[in-house]
Parts: sequence; structure tokens; C-alpha cells
Amino acid sequence: MTGPGRPPGQPPGQPPDQSGFNAGYSALGYLLAGLLFWGGAGYLADRWLGTSFLVLIGMLLGGGAALYLIYVRYGKT
Repeated sequence: MTGPGRPPGQPPGQPPDQSGFNAGYSALGYLLAGLLFWGGAGYLADRWLGTSFLVLIGMLLGGGAALYLIYVRYGKT
């Protein structure tokens, strides 16, 4: 018996294949979450330390980490 959204012949223990649309939204979510979280951490560190550059470093770090996660999840075929 195949479940909804499961292609015939796929074992029931594995999740159904994501379409490109769902994968794109998931990748966008990784990217936005990384930028917002680490950018926010940099902003808070800037306010605490009285500097003005840590938000940029946090956003670069978050963007890089998000791209790495996207590559690990979707880049390897």
C-alpha cells in the first residue's frame, strides 16, 4: 500500500520525495533562518559591546552556515 504523495515502489519506511518546489522553500527557510539568527546574535553583541560590525560578521557566518547545510541536504546526489 502506498501512502499519499508516495511514488509506487518506494519503501514505506522512507519519506516521500520532495518536489523541487518544496525543496526550494526548505532551502530558503535555511537561508533566512541562518541570516536572522546569527545576524540577530551579532546585533545583540554589537549593542552589548558598543561596536557596529558584529552584525555583518554574524550575517556572513549565518549565510555561510546556511549554504553549507543546503549543500549537505540537497547538493549531494
